[in-house]
Amino acid sequence: MGKTAKGSRKGKKAWRPDITTNHIDDYFDESIRDAFTGKASETKSTDKIPVKRKIEKHKKKVLHYDSLLQKNPFAVPSSSSKKSKRKKKQVNTQIIETDKSSQVDDITSTLTDIWNNEGQATDMPKKKQKSSIIQAVEVEPLGCSFNPSFEAHQDSFSLAVVSEMQKIYRKELGPQAVPKTVPGEAIADEDDRAFAWVATLPDEVWEHTFSFLPNNVDRHAVALVCRSWYRIERVSRRKIFVGNCYAVAPAEAVRRFPEVRVATIKGKPHFADFNLVPNDWGGAAGMWIQSMALGWPLLEELCLKRMVVSDDCLKLIARSFKNFRVLSLAFCEGFSTAGLAAIAANCRNLKALDLHQYKVKENCINWISHFPESFTSLVTLNIACLDGEMNASILERLISRCPNLKTLRLNHVTSLEKLVGLLHRAPQMVDLGISILIGGHPGLFSKLESAFAHLKHLKNLSWKAGPLYLPAIYSICEGLTTLQLFDSSILAPELSKVVSQCKNLQQLWVMDLIEDNGLIAVASSCKLLRKLRIFPSDPPYCPLTEIGLIAVSSGCVMLESILYFCRKMTNSALLTIANNRPNLTCFRLCIIRPYTPDYITQEPLDVGFGAIVESCKDLRRLSLSGRLTDLVFKTIGASANRLERLSVGFAGDCDAGLHYILSGCRKLRILEIRKCPFGIKALLDNADKLETMRCLWMSSCSVTLGACRLLAKKMPRLNVEVIDENGGRSLDLMPDHFPVQKLYIYSTIAGPRSDAPPFVLTV
Repeated sequence: MGKTAKGSRKGKKAWRPDITTNHIDDYFDESIRDAFTGKASETKSTDKIPVKRKIEKHKKKVLHYDSLLQKNPFAVPSSSSKKSKRKKKQVNTQIIETDKSSQVDDITSTLTDIWNNEGQATDMPKKKQKSSIIQAVEVEPLGCSFNPSFEAHQDSFSLAVVSEMQKIYRKELGPQAVPKTVPGEAIADEDDRAFAWVATLPDEVWEHTFSFLPNNVDRHAVALVCRSWYRIERVSRRKIFVGNCYAVAPAEAVRRFPEVRVATIKGKPHFADFNLVPNDWGGAAGMWIQSMALGWPLLEELCLKRMVVSDDCLKLIARSFKNFRVLSLAFCEGFSTAGLAAIAANCRNLKALDLHQYKVKENCINWISHFPESFTSLVTLNIACLDGEMNASILERLISRCPNLKTLRLNHVTSLEKLVGLLHRAPQMVDLGISILIGGHPGLFSKLESAFAHLKHLKNLSWKAGPLYLPAIYSICEGLTTLQLFDSSILAPELSKVVSQCKNLQQLWVMDLIEDNGLIAVASSCKLLRKLRIFPSDPPYCPLTEIGLIAVSSGCVMLESILYFCRKMTNSALLTIANNRPNLTCFRLCIIRPYTPDYITQEPLDVGFGAIVESCKDLRRLSLSGRLTDLVFKTIGASANRLERLSVGFAGDCDAGLHYILSGCRKLRILEIRKCPFGIKALLDNADKLETMRCLWMSSCSVTLGACRLLAKKMPRLNVEVIDENGGRSLDLMPDHFPVQKLYIYSTIAGPRSDAPPFVLTV
């Protein structure tokens, strides 16, 4: 027989809202009231107890977050525990019944506590709540500080890293991959065991870990942890930076880091943007390149700055490094186009040739033709420092062969017609530098404008071609992020018109001819500006005041670096700039006339520069000028905790100013002082600080030769060099009271240099 068909459920929901349980609630309320009033002994027929009608039960819906918490083993358990499936223990019911009868006999005479636990079984097992894997609140042991010390924090961090690495290794390689002890060593506690396990990791793991530390300071700190890390960091370093070529011997640097691929070496010191060191002071690159050729055969990139580089050095580079890719010579001297021809002929994988700010000797005509016909890897070509006119046809063929060419900086003299041809062959250009344009007829202007319009990817433009052809770049102004206008013949109206169209500009280098009105246009148009450099014109014109700088600081909210030449400044203007731009990392203010005070109040500029230092917590570079007392140096020493480079000129009262700087400024690396009343006492009192710095340059200060001798004797690891440009007099014949005009102090592990000219005397 078949199953009986189920009746329709339609209509059943209609009578469910009519179900009421009020009579049940009334019954229980009446029972409780009778118990408290003493009427419990009256018989009440159990038949009168209302029977609750059967109500269809529905399964309770589990919320989504409850289901997630039940599935997540790391979640804190809910306070409502689940029903245990275990059978409860048997309870002695006789005792319970006796207790119940006694309670019934006394209920008519006195009220009892309904929450009393008498008569309940005491041997009921308590359900243990499952503890959480992760504590909801971490309880520190007694006496533990809420703010741990740096050493305790580092230990805790190291243990956490070790624990995570252990989990990874156990998961990948199995539990046996992580030893609990090291054979032959007795390990007392978990901390020692964890660190011992770290020591068993392969070197490849640490080499990969150290690759995430590009900062030289961090890598140096890692190398000091233990001998193993020292060795691993030594063989894993691929980049090296030497801020002073005489701070270490070239052979020692090559031996210390045998696997270097990228090297940056700096030579001659300089004061701010003015070169105060004699041309033949030193900084020869020959010993460095010879050591590199022997110890770094895999070198790929070399950057030399303010060094003497000969043609023999360039030829040695071309012969020694088979995979050489980048050569950058910034402010270097001594080489000619013959050395460049060797680089072009032998470096088949060359990507960048950057010759910056030096006039190269022209003794090899058409040196650029030495690039092979199969050469196609060039990405950067900066030949702006070359004199004379280039062979345009050879340059056009080279550019046509290099589809990845992004940067092109042309030399001082370029034909307008040839420039149009070059631009048409490199539409992928990102960085372009144009010098003086010559020749051409009026019809070429439209072709130049069309050529610029095809440069869809151009971001950086350096222009020295004058105002005549400046309208040709209007079509690309909106896409520029860097604009350098160094031509002194471009006046304020033309400059304002250009910068007002550069909506996405981030870096602006311009002459002081832009005036305050031009900077107001910058403030209203260039909202993304980050770096601003205003250079003085030649002859000095400098019509700028504090108005233009205040406008830029107010309108350009992302501004972080300023170089500003002007004739006058006020404390109130500096206070406004400090309030507007607390995110400044570089502030270099140069007032043309020394010892110039606040031109309104005639007071020193201590308050203004002090506000800059106190407000800009991330300030890394600072240049001071104007009338300043020791008060500003006290503020700098107390507040400039991240300052790395400080330039001071024509400021201060006595030795106390220098003492404030050296005793504070914990991260100071370079200190440049010119014509300040600072003596040797502050240097002797803070001699230990000089060893942590890269260099100290002092010129026209209150320093004597005898004081320099005391400093050199006290700190043998410092090279104390006295520059006497009047002649090569012997130090032994010079008295202690002899005034020192130029003093250069730097820390070194190589001792006195052997290539010093006669006028450089090492104390």
